[in-house]
Formats: sequence, structure tokens, C-alpha cells
Amino acid sequence: MPSARLLVLFGSQTGTAQDVSERLGREARRRQLSCRVEELDSYPVVNLINEPLVIFVCATTGQGDPPDNMKSFWRFIFRRSLPSTALRQMDFAVLGLGDSSYAKFNFVAKKLHRRLLQLGGSALLPVCLGDDQHELGPDAAIDPWLQDLWEKVLGPHPVPLNLDLSPPGVLWPSKFTLQFLKDTPSSGPEELCAAGTDPQGPPSELQPFLAPMVSNQRVTGPSHFQDVRLIEFDISGSGISFAAGDLVLIQPENTASHVQQFCQALGLDPEQHFTLQPREPGVTCPTRLPQPCSVRRLVSQYLDIASVPRRSFFELLACLSPHELEREKLWEFGSARGQEELCEYCTRPRRTALEVLCDFPHTAAAVPPDYLLDLLPLIRPRAFSIASSLRAHPSRLQILVAVVQYQTRLREPRRGLCSSWLASLDPAQGPVRVPLWVRSGGLTFPKTPDVPVIMVGPGTGVAPFRAAIQERVAQGETGNVLFFGCRRRDQDFYWEAEWEQLQARGCLTLVTAFSREQVCVEGRGGARGGTPRVQTQSASRPLPRRSRRCMCSTGSGRSGRWCGSCWTAGAPISTWQATPSTCRPMCVTPCCPSSGRRAGSLTPMRPPTSLSCSGHCVSRLRRGPEGPSCRWPQPPCPTLSGGCRWLSPCLLPAGRVVDSPAQTPAEGGRHEQHTPALSAPGKPQQ
Repeated sequence: MPSARLLVLFGSQTGTAQDVSERLGREARRRQLSCRVEELDSYPVVNLINEPLVIFVCATTGQGDPPDNMKSFWRFIFRRSLPSTALRQMDFAVLGLGDSSYAKFNFVAKKLHRRLLQLGGSALLPVCLGDDQHELGPDAAIDPWLQDLWEKVLGPHPVPLNLDLSPPGVLWPSKFTLQFLKDTPSSGPEELCAAGTDPQGPPSELQPFLAPMVSNQRVTGPSHFQDVRLIEFDISGSGISFAAGDLVLIQPENTASHVQQFCQALGLDPEQHFTLQPREPGVTCPTRLPQPCSVRRLVSQYLDIASVPRRSFFELLACLSPHELEREKLWEFGSARGQEELCEYCTRPRRTALEVLCDFPHTAAAVPPDYLLDLLPLIRPRAFSIASSLRAHPSRLQILVAVVQYQTRLREPRRGLCSSWLASLDPAQGPVRVPLWVRSGGLTFPKTPDVPVIMVGPGTGVAPFRAAIQERVAQGETGNVLFFGCRRRDQDFYWEAEWEQLQARGCLTLVTAFSREQVCVEGRGGARGGTPRVQTQSASRPLPRRSRRCMCSTGSGRSGRWCGSCWTAGAPISTWQATPSTCRPMCVTPCCPSSGRRAGSLTPMRPPTSLSCSGHCVSRLRRGPEGPSCRWPQPPCPTLSGGCRWLSPCLLPAGRVVDSPAQTPAEGGRHEQHTPALSAPGKPQQ
């Protein structure tokens, strides 16, 4: 009986979907299935009508967007001219990779599954929804889905009787062979060519432009926790053009110390040269890799040794390991039952592939050079929003880079590959060239400049709006409104002088918010005497009067502790005078008998009223390090068994009851007062 012909097509943005696809290919070959693994855009999509069995592995990026290497396929498959019976001979399955913290979770996989059904395809299984937010990662959904998939595939196409299912420990041949050269070549393509000399078009990933770095300046204060850089490149003669909202992609490199450490762990000579040859027909060598190439250049510019390794990394290492104890542990990390241990060892602390190899020295020393490209992924380019306009800075390109550095339980801090590499470059010490190219971004602005634009960009998210403002001001447009937020004015207020100059010229309306310079509650004349004053940050414009609201605080200021008092804001400008107002007690119980819900849920509750209870059960307790608001012991409610706790919310003149977000007097710790000041959205995680 002939074996099934399986095709695996993937669309991957960060490499996860490609890794899952290659795992599918290995599992198929173990089951004696003929399998090909290809990118969606590199596959001739017109041949899809002749494929009997196809597995689609696709990630979702951004706000429900397809990855870059499947956009051409995406446009083709949704053509309205395609007949409804185009794929009637095809059995398919769709495996999606996404993040459930986004609204359009696995949107690409779901939409592709529906479209394939519309074109007549037969689904073997429901779509698999891998979730990056799961504690065990996407494998928590992929593993059981794959078991069902192989049962469906091997039903009509079982393994022939004369062939056995290959065990997991079988080492498959590598994709490429490295043939080392005895003599070092006298001259070789050790430098990328500038794409500005390419007559075929502007710079691209296959041939980036080596842009000279003009300046690399830190724009945050010396005491600020984060290093943020404003980096400028000279792009004259490159043929690069861009508009506001476009992205620049930069190809980073590994540090010299990591390259040296990697070569020592694997016993490689960094200065040795080699040529790369594919083992199987149809497999192409990496296009950016020169022939011949040195080991140093391969490791520094191509192999991502600073990435967190995936499950397939441990599976291959286990097959290559000659050490019994190390091999046993690697097999555990690569198995389905060992995913929790792998998460604890590698994923949570963000342990890199280089650190894993150093933890398994006997295995690392036995890795054949032919398997380097199978073991490690290639370094992927990083995208940054362009922070300048060609109208304001001709032949220049600027980016705002926040250097990624954070601490886990590992001794060495975790560092972002590209941001740390860019921060280490100093053009004052000598010429520095960075490979880059430009592509259009998802952020677009009105084509007619007379349309007013409101922009909200906290932190480094203000970078693309600076490019838009520069471009619109150069066109004479003054309808620009920018909401900017950061921690402190004197530490991370990017381009403060530029914004103030544009505001003075009437070209910009600026509204700012500084989260570490907000409210401080003080009392004049003693711990409980005088009039409390609520100070807010200085804003670019007066706060509107309708922003006034009731605030209740138990935070301790320099003049004493305030508890059980309530104030309403009385001034509409930057300094808010507060006057005492009456408070009446409210009853909070762990569980309201009328609804059976616990206090602290998001559903308001009303217990039975009594003479000593206001009749309103406070359920919106504040979550976080501080306790619920303004709490002190009181007599129990007579109608509620077990007693209750008491809060003191604010009773406004109109009779509205507002929860008082404050800390309990009995609980220590720093209290941050809620303010009526304008605030900008928080900075998203990168």
C-alpha cells in the first residue's frame, strides 16, 4: 500500500510556527510518510489543487494579521473568483499559534479554516488553537491534537507491514553538510554589499543596506531605570524612502564574548572556513550566508545562540548526546511529560541556548558541525518604528530604542539581543555600519494633511508620532494633538524641547501625564487639623472642571495619617484644594445572603438593610498590594450572621456613593493615591 504524501505549509513570524512544522515533518517521517515542509509564500499555490493531504501551520501577528511569509498566499486564497469546489480533493488540518491576551486570538488560523471549507476542502480535525499564554506554552494544545491527527492520517494510510514505526531516538540526517576548507581563502564575501548599488530595487532582507551610524545618544536621565537610545543613521545613496508609520528592520549580531564561549563549548575554530551543501534536492542554503564562510561569521551573524530554545532543541540534543545522564535529562525535557520541568528550567528564567549547551558540556562537545543549522534557528531581524521624517531630516533615519534588560532567578541579567547590540555601538570610536531595510507599517495617517489627528503615545510608543508630527508640520498642518505619558518629566520625557517649541509655534497641542509625579495628600496644621491639599502633576493645560471627583485616602503624608475622612476636589487647575465632606458607614460581608456571591467580585451586592447598615454591600474592593478602602472595626450587623466589616465611602451632595480607594490603617507599605489628573495609557510590553 503506498504511503501518504503529506505537505506541511507554514506561515511564521518569529520562528515558532516553522519549528512546529519541522517537528511535524520529523513525526511524519517516523511513520514512514513522505513529507515536505515549505513556507506558504515559497510554495506555488496553484499546485494546491493537486495536493491530497495538507497541514497548515500559521501564526497570528499584530491585531489579527498574517505573518510576512504568508501574505501572498493570504491574498490569493481569499480571491472571490476561486470556485467553491477548487479544493474538493484535499484533506486538510489547520494548526494555529497565537496569544489569548489579544482580542483576535488565532484569528488567522480560524479564518483560514473557514475559507478552506468554503473552497470544498475536507477538515480532518477542528482547528488547533495553540496559546502562548498557557503555562506550558502552545504544546499544551498541540500534543493532544497531533495524536488525533496521526490517527486520522494513518487510518486510510497505515504503515506498511514490512516497515516499522521508527523510535523517537533515531537520529535523522542533517539538512546540510559543512565541508571545511584546508586553506583560508585569500578573499571572500565577508562583508555584505550595500543595497544602494543594487539596480534591482531598494534594500531588502536578502540584501540590506549597510547604513553608517551617525550618533548613538542616551535620552533618559542617568538615574532612570531604563537606558533608552536615540540612534541616527545616514541613508544617503541607499534608495530608501519612507513615510510616517513605516518600520525599519535591523539585522543584529551576537556579542563577541558569546561567540567565543559558543566555539569553546563545541570545540570549533572560529577562523576556519567552510562551504555549505544541502543533503536533499529542493533544499536551498540560507540566502544571506556567503560561500565560503568563516565559523566566526556563522555564529556571530546567523545562529541565534541567545534565544530561548524550544522543545525540538532538546529532542535533537538528546539524539546527539553520548553521555547517559545528560541524554536522559534531555529526553525528559523533549518529551510531552517533561514540559513542566522544561518550563521551569528554561522558559520561565529565559535560559538561552548557549547557557543550555554550557549546562550539558559532554553533549555540546559532541555536536557535529553539520547539525548546527538544525539545532539553532537563524537570527531574525528586529523591527523599530521610524522616529523621523525625511522632510525634517533629509538622508537621515532615526529610531528610539529601549534597551531590554531584566532579571530572572538566573545570576546573569537577561538582555535583548538587538537593543543591547545597538547600545554597544559607538560611532565616536570608529566607523559603524548597521544592516537595515525599510518596510511599510500598519500605522497610517490621513493622506490629506488638513485632517486633524489625535495621537496617544506613552513612553517609546511616541516614536512614530514624532515622524508624523514632523511630516505634518513641514506641510503646514497645525491640527496635531499629542497625549504623552511617562514616569518623570526630568528622566524620560523624550523630545521635551522639541514638543515645547512646536507648541509655542502653535503647531502642536500637547497633553502630558507623569505617573511618578502624581498626587500627594498633605494636611496643614497637624495630623488631623487644617485643610488637606491634593497636589497633582503640572499639566500642559488646566484640567477640565468635570474631571473633579471625590477622593478618600488613608495614605500617610508628612503631616500625619488621614483615615475615615473624605474630600472633594474644589479647584480645576493644577493644584487641587480639598474640603472635608461627610461620610456614612457601609457594610461589607464576606458573602451576601441575597446573592451568594463573595465580596470582592465585580457584581454589586445588597444585603438586608438594618438600622446600623447603609443597605449597600460594597463588592468592588480594590485588588493589589493595598487593602480595601478605609476600614476599621465596628459592631457587627445584627441581621448578618458572622458579622461584617465596615467601609467609609464618600457621600456626595447629590447622594451618590463612591468607593474610597485607600489603604487600611492596619496595613503598612507605600500607598499611591488615585488622582483626578489626566493619564495616558500604560506602555505595553515589548
